[in-house]
This record gives sequence, C-alpha cells and structure tokens, in this order.
Amino acid sequence: MKKVYVFLAEGFEEVEALTPVDVFRRGGVEVKTVSITDSLEVKGAHGVVVLADTTLGAADCSDADLLLLPGGMPGAANLNNCSPLKQLLARHHGKGGKLAAICAAPLVFGGLGLLRGRRATCYPGFEKYLEGATYTHELCTKDGNITTGEGPAASFLFAYTLLEELTDRATVDAIAEGMMYKHLMVTK
Repeated sequence: MKKVYVFLAEGFEEVEALTPVDVFRRGGVEVKTVSITDSLEVKGAHGVVVLADTTLGAADCSDADLLLLPGGMPGAANLNNCSPLKQLLARHHGKGGKLAAICAAPLVFGGLGLLRGRRATCYPGFEKYLEGATYTHELCTKDGNITTGEGPAASFLFAYTLLEELTDRATVDAIAEGMMYKHLMVTK
C-alpha cells in the first residue's frame, strides 16, 4: 500500500489539505496527517481545527511515497519556516521521492531550489517564489516527481492527479464517479 504524509501548519487551507486526504483514503492509499508543531491540534486558515495523526517530531516518514504540502496563509509561510520539514523534503527529493504542493506552498520547493528547470504552478502572486521554474498558471502541473496545484478550486484535480500516480487510472475513475466528479474530469 502506498503511503502519503500531509503536513499541517497553523493557517493551512483546509480544502487543500482535506480533499487529498479524503480522495487518497477512498482510493486505498494510507495517509498520515502530520502537525509541524508539538500539538496534534492544528487550526486552519478559516478556523477549522483538525486533529493530526502525528507530529513531525514523532513521525517516521522514511516509508513515504509522497510528501504533500497544502497551501493557505499563513500556513505556507509556517511550513517554509520549519527547518526539520525542509530537510525532510530535500532528503525525500534527493532519493527521487514524490513531492506535491498547492496554492502558496510551492514557495517551499522554490526556496529549496527543487523547481529549477521545471514547470510549476501556484496561487497567482506567489510565482515569484518559484525560483528557476517556468510558471504555468495551470490548475495542476506535474513535472517529474513534483506536482503543484494552483489553489483551492484545483484541490480535486490535484488530488486525482496524485492518486493516479499512486495507484492507477481505473482507481481514479471509480473514485471520481463515486464522488460525482467524473463528469468534470478533463480527458487526458
């Protein structure tokens, strides 16, 4: 079974974090939500409090297939200020692991130099932080082992794109149909 870790910082965008968690779990992917603080309770940008599965200090992410960063402000800035998280992302990327970020959160990858020579998207206005990347302004952009999403409206497309990487097209189609999303999907 594939395994995903979704990192939550105070001020995260709730829909960008919880949509992928829901879609992945429906698709049979094991997901762990990880608070980057010492508290399991993390308050989102719109006041929704989520109880994370674990904390960054307690998590062993060595078995990760994908590390995911939801956006939101100040959530993305808080992720970017977390040195242990940035070290984990760099290590995972260094061994070819999959990374994903949406909305403002791709700024973390940009600051680490992980987007140089790649195509990437983000919330409009944050493209200046995608150091060395070609900004696509797409809802979802996949380039190699890094997938980026534009913002809250891209949450389902972002989640389904990642689910297909982790499973297969048949799983995505079945989950999308069950969630009444399939009629919106763009044919590839």
